[in-house]
Amino acid sequence: MQKTILVVEDEDILREIIKDYLLNEGYHVLEASDGKEALTLFQDHDVHLIILDIMLPELDGWSVCRRIRKTSNVPIIMLTARVDEDDTLLGFELGADDYVTKPYSPPVLLARAKRLIESRQQEDRQTNISKYSNNETLSINGIRIHIPSRTLTVDEEPIYLTYTEFQILSYLMQNNGIVITREQLILKIWGYEYEGDDRTVNTHIRNLRSKLGEKSKLITTIVRTGYKFEGNA
Repeated sequence: MQKTILVVEDEDILREIIKDYLLNEGYHVLEASDGKEALTLFQDHDVHLIILDIMLPELDGWSVCRRIRKTSNVPIIMLTARVDEDDTLLGFELGADDYVTKPYSPPVLLARAKRLIESRQQEDRQTNISKYSNNETLSINGIRIHIPSRTLTVDEEPIYLTYTEFQILSYLMQNNGIVITREQLILKIWGYEYEGDDRTVNTHIRNLRSKLGEKSKLITTIVRTGYKFEGNA
């Protein structure tokens, strides 16, 4: 099945360059030049990934990301001409999965898009093979995740996680009691092409803890190293 990527970029030349690279790889491409148009296209089509510029007319990228995250965990790569690290962290706090700073290499952007889509495809295949299988469920101290369907409940209450947040929590719970370094998390979640720093991981962990409420104490910070999930399965 052909995958659809929504490219949201107000600069026509940049949007055309991105589109051409994606078309050459066999993707179906939707184009939007402002935030409102992006939301309309997203609502009307089955989108598998969004490449989203931040500085947009009508509605900025942050607002678009925030609204999409209310209903969907579709992978989102944010683009920005800004170099302020706080902007990057804000994007992750709003639920972005990856972040690319302009000027960027189109092949690198393509590689990141392919990685996110292929990762999602792999999980979807796993869902079809073992849908709602108990073997794919982890339950520790009231936190219950079902990996194929990417669902989470805390004390039987459903909790919404972004795609990346769910990947991080799953990885930590699968390694219950084991210290996971920030470098291990980066390689597992973002891959070798990742160019950011440890603060990205910290931001996602902070978001996770906020959503887990009292259960957040199960994720322990190991100073200057990483994190450890500690619970009784």
